[in-house]
Amino acid sequence: MLKFILVRLLQAVPTVLGVTFISFVIIKLAPGDFLDQLKLNPQISPETIERLKRIYGLDQPVLVQYLKWLKSAIFFDLGYSFQYHAPVTELILERIPNTLLLSVSSALLSWLLAIPLGTLAAFKEGSKVDKLIQAYAYSFMSIPSFFLAFLFLFFASKTGWFPIGGVQSPDFEKLSLLGKILDILHHLFVPAMTLTLVSLAGLTRLVRSAVIEVLKSPMVVALKAKGVSKITLVKHVLKNAMNPFTTLLGYEIASLISGAALIEIITGWPGMGMLMLDAVLSQDLFLVMGGLYIGTIMLIVGNLIADLLLAWIDPRVREREFAK
Repeated sequence: MLKFILVRLLQAVPTVLGVTFISFVIIKLAPGDFLDQLKLNPQISPETIERLKRIYGLDQPVLVQYLKWLKSAIFFDLGYSFQYHAPVTELILERIPNTLLLSVSSALLSWLLAIPLGTLAAFKEGSKVDKLIQAYAYSFMSIPSFFLAFLFLFFASKTGWFPIGGVQSPDFEKLSLLGKILDILHHLFVPAMTLTLVSLAGLTRLVRSAVIEVLKSPMVVALKAKGVSKITLVKHVLKNAMNPFTTLLGYEIASLISGAALIEIITGWPGMGMLMLDAVLSQDLFLVMGGLYIGTIMLIVGNLIADLLLAWIDPRVREREFAK
């Protein structure tokens, strides 16, 4: 197991280097930067701007700048934000819990609902229940997530049932522990439901297709011939159908930072999405690179967790991978 993890981590090194280097070069090739915007301010002298370039190393070749940034990024020293006048690491640590709360909650809801719904539709293939579940899946797969977010915002503004924007109410500190939890969940409803409904539609279709494929396999015919119970049959079918979805978990974890960005911006949820949008618009080099760096690490960790789960679920994968 340790050898398997080490090999995966070593394979991830070129991925991190490739993503960060290409991103760094693209950002540097873009016309202008944050310091160029300061030139429009008559109160800031050209000498001050040149001094800032020397301080941040922006007067050096691109490759030298990248290598210096990479050396610091290895120890999670992600530089200093021009716009926020604060360390990038602190800014990310401040926002990332909100993004994790939104993404993890929506991902858990999606998976917890998709498995029973998809399985039910597969076992009732062709029935009214199956058609109803498929109608939901096709409908919400056709609706863009940002449009659904606007619909939820419109509903919340008209009814006043749910707050718009933010994570907490103004009187949050005066609430009890239970009151604080309920207040956060209240603010979480609109963005979380938007992500859940869209993600659930696609996952339900995938679960249904995978379960139907297993139901038509010789294994199920043999189990039925043995006269196994319905519960035992469902257990065996799900175990064989879940392999491809375990791999998808890696991408779900990777999207914890980036996947919810658009919804965060639309609904006013103060997470990484809002932070990255401000960073890109202001050409805040180190803040953009910090977000991309953390996102890449999340992708690697997500894929590693997916590989380990797949090896745990399927003995064939475990024997093949760990025998290398």
